[in-house]
Amino acid sequence: MEYGKDDIITLCIDDMGIDGEGIGKLDGFTFFVKDAVIGDEVEAKVMKVKKGYAYARLMRIIRPSTDRIDPKCPYHRQCGGCQIQALDYKAQLAFKENKVRNNLNRIGGFSIELLDRVMEPAVGMKEPFYYRNKAQFPVGADKNGAPVTGFYAGRTHTIIPNTDCALGVKENKRILECLLDHMKKYEIPPYNEASGEGLVRHILIRKGFTTGEIMVCIILNGDDLPHADRLVERLIKIKGMTSISVNSNKENTNVIMGKTCRTIWGRDTICDVIHVRSVESIDAGSEMVFPGSSGITFAISPLSFYQVNPVQTEKLYSIALDYAGLTGTETVWDLYCGIGTISLFMAKKAKQVYGVEVVGQAVADARENARRNNIENARFYVGKAEEVLPDLYEREGIYADVICVDPPRKGCDAACLDTIVKMAPQRIVYVSCDSATLARDLKYLCANGYELRRVRAVDLFGQTVHVESIVLLSKLKSNKLKHINVELEMDELDLTAAESKVTYEVIKDYVLKQSGLKVSNLYIAQIKQKCGIIERTNYNLPKSENSRQPQCPAEKEQAIVAALKHFGIV
Repeated sequence: MEYGKDDIITLCIDDMGIDGEGIGKLDGFTFFVKDAVIGDEVEAKVMKVKKGYAYARLMRIIRPSTDRIDPKCPYHRQCGGCQIQALDYKAQLAFKENKVRNNLNRIGGFSIELLDRVMEPAVGMKEPFYYRNKAQFPVGADKNGAPVTGFYAGRTHTIIPNTDCALGVKENKRILECLLDHMKKYEIPPYNEASGEGLVRHILIRKGFTTGEIMVCIILNGDDLPHADRLVERLIKIKGMTSISVNSNKENTNVIMGKTCRTIWGRDTICDVIHVRSVESIDAGSEMVFPGSSGITFAISPLSFYQVNPVQTEKLYSIALDYAGLTGTETVWDLYCGIGTISLFMAKKAKQVYGVEVVGQAVADARENARRNNIENARFYVGKAEEVLPDLYEREGIYADVICVDPPRKGCDAACLDTIVKMAPQRIVYVSCDSATLARDLKYLCANGYELRRVRAVDLFGQTVHVESIVLLSKLKSNKLKHINVELEMDELDLTAAESKVTYEVIKDYVLKQSGLKVSNLYIAQIKQKCGIIERTNYNLPKSENSRQPQCPAEKEQAIVAALKHFGIV
């Protein structure tokens, strides 16, 4: 049977798509119906027909699913934020876990049998509402020209007026109403995307759940907010208000934040604390933190990336720490490290942690967060992971026991993945906000010497289709016994007891403590060669005939020679 636009159909929903839309079939023809959930019997109107499938609009629910509930928010169908709020929370978790499983199977090529073994139960929320510590509200005008704020309707830039989102903190409503009153009183125009005119574009609100500190940042199509002192007088009466700033964004763009912020009252940042939780408490559904955990304090600016659900973030990072399997002897690289959240978690259990992040301000925040928490074994680099990591690997011979990646939705860059494989860490911990790109990257890594060991979905975004995933990969060990014939010269067997016990890491630690200098494996190998010590690992050799190999500076050469003498190697 053929179906056309405006046809009215009756449909049983037996699946849900990755964006939360209901899926049903008639005569083998697939229909996608927004706002329908698994188990619904619905009447729908066909809106667009493609080859083999069509989109339809929900007109009436004939028989509701046993998993359908009454949504908390009256705007849930209009607003594009909460795609599955009409679905019972347990069913939401099952949907998200299945989303991760399907992507790993279909995109990653991992068998259902393997996934049944390695996938662990999804980690849900005790309270799947009021969990967001950050919200960005667009500001516009209604039909009468009065300022309004809320959220965009799905796939549009039409604002649905709402100052009391069910996912945000209770203070949001009062802050937004203060701003709207201020704009009306002083006739301050909202920004108009079409014309590029008007002043107030967005308002950003952040709250530290542990500290109770609140930040308000007003994004302007200009430099100053008229009568800002009057608005400040009202806002500082709100309990917890800590920072009020303006951000200037004069570009004709849909990017929310501009590059510069100016504090007009209070501090430049707010603080929040993330605690380590035991995996046992997470498995048991307990909200208690790890006994004796003092937590890690983070300073958060208007431009900082910081997970929006702090309670679930503690669980996510605690699982990442568990997957890393740190004993205190490992070197860890944290790629796409942001303000150092995962890095500093790892630093508590690792020997040394290195973080890489492309946003300079985030790296400055990460360094400050390390200082604030008296963490001295974390170092941060500014740059793209796919550029910094290969450069340091080729130039300094860096290595890693564990690599942790937490990339944006697009996943890891190909050059970054290639360098990870070359560095050959024993374990890779991959934190992902998009299980489709996760599956793609895992497919590459598992084709290049790694195996999938553990997978877990963690829900940071209740009522939405989004889900975080965390994965552990381990380096494969060859089971084949290889026999190689070699010829040895007698001087190659002349390995002193000191050489056999003193590793490159020991030498590097000694040099750092004695002289304050950091030296690479390459430099140590060059100096050992100068001293007549035969190197069995080819740190000395360039990567290609045309490579220009950096030579050890004189100051570092003296420090390395002193270390070799100290350990009795020369």
